[in-house]
Amino acid sequence: MKVIKKDGTLEEFDGEKIVNAVNKSASRVMITLDDTAFHEIVGSVLEVIEEKGLTDIPVAVMHNIVEQVLDKYDPRIATSYRNYRNYKQDFVHVLDRVFQKSQVVRFQGDKENANTDSALVATKRCLIFNELNKRLYRKFFMTQEELQACRDGYIYIHDQSARLDTMNCCLFRVNEVMKGGFEMGNIWYNEPKTLDVFFDVLGDIILATASQQYGGFTVPEVDKLAAPYAEKSYKKYVDEYMEIRNQQTFTQEVHEWAMQKVERDFEQGFQGIEMKLNTVGSSRGDYPFITMTFGLATDRFGKMASKTFLRVHMTGEGKPGNKKPVLFPKLVFLYDKNLHGEGCINEDVFEAGIDCSCKTMYPDWLSLTGDGYVAEMYKKYGRVVSPMGCRAFLSPWYERGGMHPADEDDKPIFEGRFNIGAVSLHLPMILAKAREEGKDFYEVLDFYLEMIRNIHKRTYEYLGEMKASTNPIAYCEGGFYGGHLKPSDKIKSLLKPMTASFGITALNELQELYNGKSIAEDGAFALEVMQHINDKVNEYKEADGWLYAIYGTPAESLCGLQVEQFRKKYGVVKNVSDRPYVSNSFHCHVTEDITPIQKQDLEGRFWNLCNGGKIQYVRYPISYNRNAVKTLVCRAMELGYYEGVNLSLAYCDDCGHEELEMDVCPVCGSTNLTKIDRMNGYLSYSRVHGDTRLNAAKMAEIAERKSM
Repeated sequence: MKVIKKDGTLEEFDGEKIVNAVNKSASRVMITLDDTAFHEIVGSVLEVIEEKGLTDIPVAVMHNIVEQVLDKYDPRIATSYRNYRNYKQDFVHVLDRVFQKSQVVRFQGDKENANTDSALVATKRCLIFNELNKRLYRKFFMTQEELQACRDGYIYIHDQSARLDTMNCCLFRVNEVMKGGFEMGNIWYNEPKTLDVFFDVLGDIILATASQQYGGFTVPEVDKLAAPYAEKSYKKYVDEYMEIRNQQTFTQEVHEWAMQKVERDFEQGFQGIEMKLNTVGSSRGDYPFITMTFGLATDRFGKMASKTFLRVHMTGEGKPGNKKPVLFPKLVFLYDKNLHGEGCINEDVFEAGIDCSCKTMYPDWLSLTGDGYVAEMYKKYGRVVSPMGCRAFLSPWYERGGMHPADEDDKPIFEGRFNIGAVSLHLPMILAKAREEGKDFYEVLDFYLEMIRNIHKRTYEYLGEMKASTNPIAYCEGGFYGGHLKPSDKIKSLLKPMTASFGITALNELQELYNGKSIAEDGAFALEVMQHINDKVNEYKEADGWLYAIYGTPAESLCGLQVEQFRKKYGVVKNVSDRPYVSNSFHCHVTEDITPIQKQDLEGRFWNLCNGGKIQYVRYPISYNRNAVKTLVCRAMELGYYEGVNLSLAYCDDCGHEELEMDVCPVCGSTNLTKIDRMNGYLSYSRVHGDTRLNAAKMAEIAERKSM
């Protein structure tokens, strides 16, 4: 039997070549075959050849026969085999795209992610690698239908360059890692015995671990985390003082000296963290997106931690006379009315937080005693749902019952959990498609919801095959819930409590396309759609046993891409695709001329329909008005919001003058400014050293902001 090659030459039939090709195809879909399976597959191929009476077989016919056999044996392997058949031609196109992107990155830069500085060599390398990884993801993980949906713009799979390598954002258990010591990079770290060492180790853990994922890394309740180490330092300083002075009696002077030393350690520790996180790029090529939550500690050192952290952030970093606030970590204040209200034990911490927000926009404010899901978890169970990164929140997972509480005593666990990735719907595109094809909108919407569901299910399955050694601090040293695996163990056993997100964008443009009104003017249809999405996703959760969540997508570069995609398919539509950007998640359009209170109320309708990720913010077009900021923050806390203060900060890099909305320094006339604006749920540089880290669509949105 001969095989006729593509160039017309003949070659003896060799069953081993079929074995090799099938083995590669199986391994790409995480299936392992043994010799018996290979023997069966090759035998079936020979039977088909014999039935057809073939002697000289064109290679294309041989491929078809192998596909036919694999379809019966395992359709997953058959699909992988088909996708791989024309790999040489396909990879020419893939590498050509990667080369084109590499030239852009090398010589023009990249502004898809505001956390990256594409002028740096290390960042350029990562961006080029990311482009290759993204192309491989599309080629070998996505189905043709999914690829088409992404290309057209009906869905958007976030972070394609990383989602098969690792997980997304998380709430990291730093305390669990530090307790008793841990191993990192084959080096044993003892548990810190003092506050200054705690901060050193904390920085090492953050930099080492945040680079092993691709989303926000949150250190929850950092004030409570640091307090025990401050207590140890205090005792050390007391002993030190009494030994040096040869003093036997503890006095007020000893106490005050030790407290000053501890406060200085807090100050230097938080300064060190800020310096590290804003100057040391991660192996991902960006600055790690770190969030720290705080505010609930009522002991002396917990309160000292919160107030010192706020003071350090408000002071800023830089040379004397030219200090400005840093971008990371993002500060989130955990607000409990019973602790922070007037006359309460932590009122002073609250007031320090307001001072800081007025000056730097951070901290953002998370209500634990208002209405809604996050507050419910705190009031009922005493558990805090800290945000992951800028806005993602975890669905409850109960210690004994899992998705549902086993009984009245079962409690939810949040720390140590993570998200495996987000896929967003482009709702105006879906409505336009339904109208064009004469179909019911919800029928088309359900089609794409089902598509996202299948992507998530495959992602859980794929990630579950990864080894714990890929992120040892998280999976082996306790950083994640259940994370005490052996390096060789697969992480599948850890994935049940982890969420996967269905994102939504451009809800305002959906309402505009539906009846020509914004969600500020109407919003009824948008609410109906969000309720439908919630019902479907809850149905999927129960059927699949996975923790799906609904996420108000913080569209960064996506806000411009979705406009381009809509225009390509459906043209320019007034108030839908006539601007360079679409609205972020469920927010009112940034050009709406509404008051901050109106904005809070209008967006509040959607608040409990996006429990997997949300933030509310209002713009303060007035200069550092503390009373206005405090009033609106308190109102947001009563409503149960996660609230951000939005100013436009500007700093002259020549003379150090600072004010809001400055394009030319009124003191020295310089245009060498640093400007900080709210990207979405987080802050970024809209101007630095004469350039911006933001894309053109986001800059167009910032220029038109009235209410955001």
